[in-house]
Amino acid sequence: MQRSSEYGKLLRNKQVLKRMYMLSERQFVRLVKEVAAKYAKNKNITHDTALFQFLEKRMDSSVYRSGLAKTIMQARQMVTHGHFLLNGKKHNIPSSFVRIGDKISLKEKLKDSTLYSQNATETKGKIPSWIKLDKTANALEILNDPQVGELWIPADLLKVIEFYARA
Repeated sequence: MQRSSEYGKLLRNKQVLKRMYMLSERQFVRLVKEVAAKYAKNKNITHDTALFQFLEKRMDSSVYRSGLAKTIMQARQMVTHGHFLLNGKKHNIPSSFVRIGDKISLKEKLKDSTLYSQNATETKGKIPSWIKLDKTANALEILNDPQVGELWIPADLLKVIEFYARA
């Protein structure tokens, strides 16, 4: 068995996180280097916390975490196909960020779909505290910012930031 170099460990963490959220390299670089860095500086929070919050506050991630989709890929497809309304308006961009107080709801004509009735009944106690799910209406509301310790992530966020800081 070959040992990983320090660079190999950093690269592995980056790849795991990038693939977990189904992001392209371009999207991921922008998120880590620009968006999360500025946000962390303005809000006086750590860079890794800001990165986690931005990854979790994407529309596709919110739909997935609420249990309305079984996988992040399915959530992306549902959003892209226009199944959800964001604050009552048609929305089909999975990478857009949701804010505190935003309401994501299923379109009326899809409420009787077996896909959503099946997913809503399978949802157990795994919904994060920052998401309020209304199973009967197939809607969710973002209550506050995601907290790092609440979800297990198979990658070290600091190592991802360190990977991009090397360049």
